[in-house]
Amino acid sequence: MRYCLALDLKDDDHLIAEYERYHQSVWPEIIDSIKSSGITNMEIYRVLNRLFMIMETDESFSFDKKTEMDNENPKVQEWETLMWKYQQAIPGAKPGEKWMLMTKNFQL
Repeated sequence: MRYCLALDLKDDDHLIAEYERYHQSVWPEIIDSIKSSGITNMEIYRVLNRLFMIMETDESFSFDKKTEMDNENPKVQEWETLMWKYQQAIPGAKPGEKWMLMTKNFQL
């Protein structure tokens, strides 16, 4: 499966640069957590302060399972707390909601 998600960064050039530096060397525990949840490929793109994630998964993946795994992993919680320094919810997000699932509108 392929999922596309969106999230905003705080509109601050210094914070955006820091965020991008962290993503040049993501903690190994985070990479392990991503892979063990059934995510087989993940790419994040940015335009201005809007992030766009493309996530490909195998049949074992579910958002509920990933959330449960993340909630039980102290290193993932540490990473998510750190990343929230740079991130902000996109308009229309529920309180505390980060990455929002996008709907496909077109395919060639």
